[in-house]
Amino acid sequence: MSTLTIVLLVILAILIIAVVVLYFLGKKAQKKQNEQQAQIEAMKQTVSMLVIDKKRMRLKDAGLPQMVIDQTPKMLRNSKLPIVKAKVGPQIMSLICEEKIFDSVPVKKEVKAVVSGIYITDVKGLHGKQPAVPTKKKSKFKQLVEKAQEKAGAKPV
Repeated sequence: MSTLTIVLLVILAILIIAVVVLYFLGKKAQKKQNEQQAQIEAMKQTVSMLVIDKKRMRLKDAGLPQMVIDQTPKMLRNSKLPIVKAKVGPQIMSLICEEKIFDSVPVKKEVKAVVSGIYITDVKGLHGKQPAVPTKKKSKFKQLVEKAQEKAGAKPV
């Protein structure tokens, strides 16, 4: 056999092994996520709260209990999380918000939120009108891509 075919076979074997390992790791992570989601669903309750402030900040700077910081993996301690500071009953608490609803949480308004521990999973029952979420300005590259897609007929006008 030539050297090229041996090198290609070794690379192919490594790629196949990597795909198999990633498949099993993904399966394990999916199972773990489903268990966590079931726990969140079991613990959820609806709470009326006044949202004081919301921002993305590091876990250490968020004002969360030390036990929460200790339980998080070391790799995630420096990542920024969506934190909502809210008045729940007589006390002010820092809560972690779900990423997909973070933009829709109004500031300085009273809301009914579905909370599981210190994790806000849903916001509903907004009092008053909800302010329109400002749309982000698209970059020049994205504008050019959309224009090209419209001309090609790939995107409905």
